[in-house]
Amino acid sequence: MTPIHVDVAIIGSGTAGMGAYRTARAHAGSVLLIEGGAYGTTCARVGCMPSKLLIAAAEVAHQARHADRFGVHAQGLAVDGAAVMARVQGERDRFVGFVQESVDSIPPADRLAAKVSFQDANTLVTEQGQLIHARRIVIATGSIPVLPPLLKGFRAHLLTNENIFDLATLPTSLVVFGPGVLGLELGQAMSRLGVKVKMFGVGGGIAGIRDPAIRDYANQAFNEEFYLDASAEVKSASESAAGVEVNYLHRNGTWQTEQFDYVLAATGRAPDVAGLGLENTGLQLNERGVPVFDRFTLRCGDSSIFIAGDASNEIPLLHEAADQGRIAGENAGRYPDVRPGLRRTPLAVVFTDPQVASVGLNLDQIGQHFKDRFAVGLVSFEDQGRSRVMLRNKGILKVYAEQGSGLFLGAEMFGPAAEHIGHLLAWAAQKRMTVAEMLGMPFYHPVIEEGLRTALRDLNHQMHTDSEVVERCMDCGPGA
Repeated sequence: MTPIHVDVAIIGSGTAGMGAYRTARAHAGSVLLIEGGAYGTTCARVGCMPSKLLIAAAEVAHQARHADRFGVHAQGLAVDGAAVMARVQGERDRFVGFVQESVDSIPPADRLAAKVSFQDANTLVTEQGQLIHARRIVIATGSIPVLPPLLKGFRAHLLTNENIFDLATLPTSLVVFGPGVLGLELGQAMSRLGVKVKMFGVGGGIAGIRDPAIRDYANQAFNEEFYLDASAEVKSASESAAGVEVNYLHRNGTWQTEQFDYVLAATGRAPDVAGLGLENTGLQLNERGVPVFDRFTLRCGDSSIFIAGDASNEIPLLHEAADQGRIAGENAGRYPDVRPGLRRTPLAVVFTDPQVASVGLNLDQIGQHFKDRFAVGLVSFEDQGRSRVMLRNKGILKVYAEQGSGLFLGAEMFGPAAEHIGHLLAWAAQKRMTVAEMLGMPFYHPVIEEGLRTALRDLNHQMHTDSEVVERCMDCGPGA
């Protein structure tokens, strides 16, 4: 086979790979986008979009089931599992189609459908033996689900985010391993759609929440809807023709055995780099087999290899993958002129109900870098006006700032409208605003965001400024 010679080769056509291709193309004479699997980003095919479609259906069912709290009585509620999944799959395929259109717009000469591995730092080889000589290479291979040892060998009744959205209908029961982002989003959605759900975790973690008080609050809230044990003791799990059997220590202290239709493995994802032959590159690899890289340039060591997106295992979120792809592609395209790229303020949202949001520095980072010189502001949404109006009055928001300067550092939230409040706070953090400056911004009434103002006022007070916390502030409007 005739060898291929290019300036830049990009392995993977997901969000990071597509971003890398576009920016590299602006600087390099020849760019080759290589894909060894199906086109369509993780987000569109098996991630954020199909999961939000399932969550949307669950929210409608939940609202209808609890409409009587508003004096509205919905009679004869029925969830058509086949129709729910048909909509999820139809809309998912539509989103994947948009990605496919973007791929199809790339000149055929710039695309190669093949699995490749490194022969050396500048040479890739396909499974058929074709060589690709590239002056620079971007690794954007994404990630794959991780199975806990307990579920090794499971087949027909094992679900991950890679196949759960292909179910023909909703199951009647589901056991979830992993109360992280994926497990909680899908587990709660399934529960609200009428599926019997039990969820098990290890170590006590819930949705990545760092603050113990917020985590405890979330644990209690989720347990009001379905069984969740974030520090579970599971003795065994086995698969049969009928489904899955789990033997576990119940929170009441008794050992129990239960049957479920399926098990959902939501125990994380790992960089998909195992088959790349990275040992042939001479790069320094970390304990997970990922090349050590500079997070601002995405360059691996002092090589001409760059890494972006979930393959880097840094922040596995779509907007981060897009940013990383742009930085890696730009630097690969104009190599050796390598420049630091813009890394935005960290922002993460979990689309449970209530939602979870984290912004800026987390509590561990603040404790490490600002020990004994930061303050915490707090608000509960249980008595917040607009939240009570909508009967969404559950949750806590904590905001952090540096003592003395008043610089806003970060926040963590479990509560209503966290996706929107998270954005406001991320913008404030990226603009390096002080708490005083944030309080000078407009707040309408009545909105959930008024809870943010209450938290900021409490934070100002905790920093020992001249401001006082005003109880039942009437100039803010009732219940603000």
